[in-house]
Amino acid sequence: MLNMLLNPRALVVLVVAIVVGFILGFVVAWNIPATDLPPALLHPGYRDFYLAFVADQFGRTGNLDLARQQLGADHDRWSSKEAAAALRKLASASGRADKAQLEALATKLEQTPVAKPASGGPNLWLVGLLVAAVLALLAAGAVVVLPRLRGESAAKPQAVAVRSALGSKAVEATSWAGEADKPLAQFITTYEIGDDRYDTSFSIETATGDFMGECGVGIGETIGVGNPDKVTAFEVWLFDKNDIRTVTKVLMSEYSFGDQALRTKLAPKGEPELARPDVAIELETATLKVRARVVDMEYGVGELEPRSFLNKLTLELAAWSKQTAPAAA
Repeated sequence: MLNMLLNPRALVVLVVAIVVGFILGFVVAWNIPATDLPPALLHPGYRDFYLAFVADQFGRTGNLDLARQQLGADHDRWSSKEAAAALRKLASASGRADKAQLEALATKLEQTPVAKPASGGPNLWLVGLLVAAVLALLAAGAVVVLPRLRGESAAKPQAVAVRSALGSKAVEATSWAGEADKPLAQFITTYEIGDDRYDTSFSIETATGDFMGECGVGIGETIGVGNPDKVTAFEVWLFDKNDIRTVTKVLMSEYSFGDQALRTKLAPKGEPELARPDVAIELETATLKVRARVVDMEYGVGELEPRSFLNKLTLELAAWSKQTAPAAA
């Protein structure tokens, strides 16, 4: 919902839908005449009082059409015959001073044929056509606009996904300085600005295919506002199936590494490390060791502090089994 509200076109569609709904509701309420429930559905005490009131008014004005309307005569739930019967029953009660008025109205209802009231059909047809037209317009708008909205919102993530897939892969293991043996597995991954969902992981396996753990890199912290996100720190992590913990280190930009508030905020995520070209950070668990080396990095420029966020970061990760590949002296 928040993403939709932040999207100007989606917000326009939402506002238009609300306005159209309001107008449609107003038209429906204006064109459909209100019809009161017939007195037959009232409590007997209130019904008798109301019948007496209508009969008294009819006796003074002689307006039968008004009396029919007030009684709801020929209503789906109460016919003129039923209304007349109710009036006669009330007139038969002992001691009523308005007996003559009740009888007179009952007789008129029985003797005077009435044309069927206009049904409101034309208005309902008009409303029905209007509803159909509005729904058709909304459906057409949804067919045209929503795919475009999805396309625009998904275009960058899809392109990013392709770039991430191409930039994050396993590579042939090579010798590392300070290590006696080649790593069990070696990977390379690249982040580029705009990849707001950057989060990559790699499986660590033995030469025989036995799963040992995973390692990966993801966005740790952003700064500033607006799109795309400005990444100032990355999380480099190692999971070992033989260890109960996941080890994480936070690779930080020069600005965030020197900002005490940011370092304090990110401290719970892992030990801070300054991102520098050709400098490797090391993560160790019970049976695994991973080294992550910065192959390439590029700071972004703009309104934020200098060297505060990265346009690009390429990391090379290598994993060793601590049981079979001890570090060289």
